Amino acid sequence: MSDEMKHYLEGLVSERPKHILEMEQQAEEGHVPIMDLIGMEALLQIIRLHKPKRILEIGTAIGYSSIRMIQASPESKLVTVERDHERFSQAIDNISKANMDESIKVLEGDALELVEEIQHSGPYDLIFIDAAKGQYKRFFQQFEQMLVPGGVIVSDNVLFRGYVAKENEEIDSRRFRKLTEKIRSYNEFLLEQRHFTTSILPVGDGMAVSIYDNGKELGQKGKNDG
Repeated sequence: MSDEMKHYLEGLVSERPKHILEMEQQAEEGHVPIMDLIGMEALLQIIRLHKPKRILEIGTAIGYSSIRMIQASPESKLVTVERDHERFSQAIDNISKANMDESIKVLEGDALELVEEIQHSGPYDLIFIDAAKGQYKRFFQQFEQMLVPGGVIVSDNVLFRGYVAKENEEIDSRRFRKLTEKIRSYNEFLLEQRHFTTSILPVGDGMAVSIYDNGKELGQKGKNDG
């Protein structure tokens, strides 16, 4: 998306409440990665259409997307997981200021180590993955079992700044090359899952929307899984 188009679309976004603008400023000043406005609007529209009763978010950061998802669907209950203690504390504070303590439960720790606690609050109608990119496949495989029939898994950042479309030699950073390979692999993995129908949307930093097909059993292997 060109800078001109991005600027145009951002200009169409509805005015946000003061506390949301303050969180956006907090993220910018603290160099905390949160969803950009266009990606956030796409996620919120999915929330409004799907009307999930229970949401699981992997990667809380400062609570920005958690709060915005509940604003879009006030009847929902959301469980979110953050392993960074400072960001966890900031999220708790922001959620409290937004008066959403009853709707949002924040767990501190690695999501892959908190499976039982996460499962206890499930099953989930929507799962939002926005954490360590190199772990996306493990997150998907671990938590898809907690999804209700017809549920949705949304994975953010799957175009990774456009690197997924570049040749490896064009990517200067060795770390970014490795991450890009993992994200490419994850995108291919998603499209191979026969019990999910996945579309990758070129909004924000790329968003994969995977819908669970009620007629097929979760955990069924994709065509290239062996």
